[in-house]
Amino acid sequence: MARVLKTDIAGVDRRVTAGAVRELGWRRIFAPDPPEPARFVVEIGFGRGEFLLDQAALEPETAFVGVELSHKRVLKMARRVARLGVSNVRLVEARGEQVVSELLEPGSVDVFWINFPDPWPKRRHAGRRLIQSGFARELATRLAPWGRLHVATDDPGYAAWIDAILSDVSGLANVHAPAPHVRDVPGRLQTAYEREWRDRGRIPYFWTYERPAASVLAQADPAP
Repeated sequence: MARVLKTDIAGVDRRVTAGAVRELGWRRIFAPDPPEPARFVVEIGFGRGEFLLDQAALEPETAFVGVELSHKRVLKMARRVARLGVSNVRLVEARGEQVVSELLEPGSVDVFWINFPDPWPKRRHAGRRLIQSGFARELATRLAPWGRLHVATDDPGYAAWIDAILSDVSGLANVHAPAPHVRDVPGRLQTAYEREWRDRGRIPYFWTYERPAASVLAQADPAP
């Protein structure tokens, strides 16, 4: 017999709709938790949610937005957030591409996290991958000056794909250059999936790209 998905929220429901964000804006969506966020961080595809919750606990003055397409995962995460009394997290059930293009202002995000997106390993499915050239360029425009984009995968084929795309995005600088990526980030929080894969000997790939302030200035004052 299939288990029935519990829909009750024992506490404050931190889910928000795209319509509410458009109407109110993120500052009012979060107010008063925290009242004046020190940073604005977005995780696209939070999966089981432990990475997002750990980040929120470590940075109570930061506003965290978790984006996930799966209704089941968003609901389960909303129940956990409510049960734990986490106030600096908001959850959006939507495609990452939609949230970035429609709900985030240019230059507004301090950090993007994209942890282990579906690699879609078959060649004919490559167009379904989250990391695409157009999406990567949009992420760059949403980053604040010196904002950072963190990406991780455990799939070698997807790693080569991500290398090629991120290295070609104008306005982003590879923090790990001249290396295209690294295989370990000391002190980095691990997702449950990452721990499982490491136990099986699969070492992930990690990218950190930054938007230098110079690129923002160049866009604001283009050469004649």
